[in-house]
Amino acid sequence: MAILKFRIYLEEDDAVYRDVVIKHTQNFQELHFAILKSYEFDSKHKATFYRSNDNWQRGREISFERYDKPYVVEPLLMAEVTIGSEIRDTNQKFIYEYDFEKHWVFLVELINVSKEESSKLTYPAVTRIEGIGPQQYGTKSLLGDKFTDIEEKYDLAEAAEGFGTEGDDADTDADEEEAADDSTGQEDDF
Repeated sequence: MAILKFRIYLEEDDAVYRDVVIKHTQNFQELHFAILKSYEFDSKHKATFYRSNDNWQRGREISFERYDKPYVVEPLLMAEVTIGSEIRDTNQKFIYEYDFEKHWVFLVELINVSKEESSKLTYPAVTRIEGIGPQQYGTKSLLGDKFTDIEEKYDLAEAAEGFGTEGDDADTDADEEEAADDSTGQEDDF
């Protein structure tokens, strides 16, 4: 049985990618869910694959379902099409689009074919994660919920109130020196 390794790049940044291994007998729907899981996206939106050439031009569509849009050619359905049936050469490429409103586009490239199946893996499996993936809805910072936890634990808003404005430190230092001089002067007078 052939094991296919795909590298899934974020279209906007090829330094961010995930490697996914999948059996050639598994279908595109399984690859679809593996990609979403590897980038920590939910599965609430529409999705489709396109067979591609070396120039990343969109070819035959392999869709999650038939959507309300005009088709030149009816798409194949992910659940019905095995990965192996769409491999035309050893560096086969696909374009994967998720969430047609946000237009998340991923470039999927076959990077390795092997016959050795690992007993340690459940296919499909993510074997490599490179770079920080984007936030699906773009509302969280790179730290996500972790920063909120830190903020609540240490109450950073209160800590920020303790800082004065520019120039306050110089006045404080001068006042402290005067107080020290006054106390020294009083000891001398006694």
